[in-house]
Amino acid sequence: MQKSRYLKNLDAVIAALIGWFILSLFFRYSGVGISPDSIMYTSAARSFKGHGTLLTFNHVPIVDFPVFYPIYLGIISFITQIDPVKFGAVLNGIMFATLIFTSGWIMEHFVPASRIYKWLMLAAIILSPPLLQVYSYLWSETLFILEILFFLVAFREYLLKHTLKALIVAAIIAAVSCITRYAAVTIVGTGGLLLLLDRVLPLKKKITHIIVYGLICISLLVSNLVFNAFVTGTTTGPREPSITPFSKNLYYFGTVMCDWMGLTPNQYWAATPLAIIIFLGFIAALAFNYYRRKLDSFENLAITFALVYGAFIVLSSTFSRYERINHRLLSPLYISALWGYTSWALLLLKKLNNSTTRRIVGAVMVVLMLGFITSEFLIDKARYNDQVADEYGNPGYTDESWIDSEFAAYLKGTDHSLFKPGVKIYTDAHEAVYFFSGMSSYLVPHRFFTKDIDKFYKVKHYYLIWFNVLENPELINLKDIQKVKNLKKIKDFGEEGAIYEYESEP
Repeated sequence: MQKSRYLKNLDAVIAALIGWFILSLFFRYSGVGISPDSIMYTSAARSFKGHGTLLTFNHVPIVDFPVFYPIYLGIISFITQIDPVKFGAVLNGIMFATLIFTSGWIMEHFVPASRIYKWLMLAAIILSPPLLQVYSYLWSETLFILEILFFLVAFREYLLKHTLKALIVAAIIAAVSCITRYAAVTIVGTGGLLLLLDRVLPLKKKITHIIVYGLICISLLVSNLVFNAFVTGTTTGPREPSITPFSKNLYYFGTVMCDWMGLTPNQYWAATPLAIIIFLGFIAALAFNYYRRKLDSFENLAITFALVYGAFIVLSSTFSRYERINHRLLSPLYISALWGYTSWALLLLKKLNNSTTRRIVGAVMVVLMLGFITSEFLIDKARYNDQVADEYGNPGYTDESWIDSEFAAYLKGTDHSLFKPGVKIYTDAHEAVYFFSGMSSYLVPHRFFTKDIDKFYKVKHYYLIWFNVLENPELINLKDIQKVKNLKKIKDFGEEGAIYEYESEP
């Protein structure tokens, strides 16, 4: 029986190895992708490894992001004595393989289970463009998506047994997830919603379990936020109000779903209706499972999480300003949404009594799924051609444009005598300055924060490192500064940018 159990998951092991290999193809040219967020994480991880603190490259505590992912990188760096940027490709490969294997293990416990369905889903996960993109970078989503699956496993164990021990295990996973990504409050919400809908527990026991679950889930997050408020005065860093209404965010959600379904931008007219249908479908499926008293299945857990997470992203984008809803933001939704919108096929086939009809319907579903997988493959192939075959790399600070950059080469040089000690350095991309030179700098103010702008203009002596290619419309720009201050150009890099100095007259 033990051997049979291992053989059941042999296909998941093989799929995991294939997934690791495919992901490694995107690391061939320039290694793991490095974005501004990646630099924030790695600088805090280096601080944790070297000094036991979580200071970023600006010598301030990391507050824009939760603390666990930098701690995770720092612990691995301490054990291996290898920098996160160098081990990032291997680490992400291991996590992606673990994600695929865990997905396979979960599908082995679907009711009803199907070997063909499992193989098709594993292929879709392996070739998923959003997942391959996320796992190509040093991003906290790589850990968060894995934590989601671990939570589904743990919470299903609770729904089957209703023991306090199982609940505590699930709550601990949720708590750790909350200090990996702030969006992990959706994991807490998923468990909380299912606890409320559960009709097995007596009312008194249910209340006790909800309280225990809630307290454990929020414990680490509250500690993180209190610490942030104590050391910086803000719980999650400066946040601007949203500039996109609910209808626009619903549309953006729909455009991502269109991309995942293999549609082109020409079909974006269907984005909002598609988003509405998807949310209504999740709600209807959850209501149906509640009516059937089938809340303890993996399929229902996936549907519930997809509903809660999707709604959270759309609503939070309506009230708080951050990057537009995109593939990265919705990547944690991919596997649960995939299961939610395909697992019903297994129930349908089971209910078909006529074997011929069942074979025909099953064949049609397989063909549709193969078409979906093929569209994923074509997207991945195009990305591989652009980033690997054409020798460009993952877009970010390790791609070809920065490898060939004169500006980056100068900052990487050991001679920084151009900068006088004690004089502040400002820039429009402080993470780039740190990544290439190791120097700390200050970001020029956001347009929204007028007090910060006034404070910046009162500085009497500073250097300004300006990257033309990284200009951020949310920050004051070079022309804005030159209207107020007489900047002296001390190093010119042509179209790439320049280094300036400002010193007020005595």
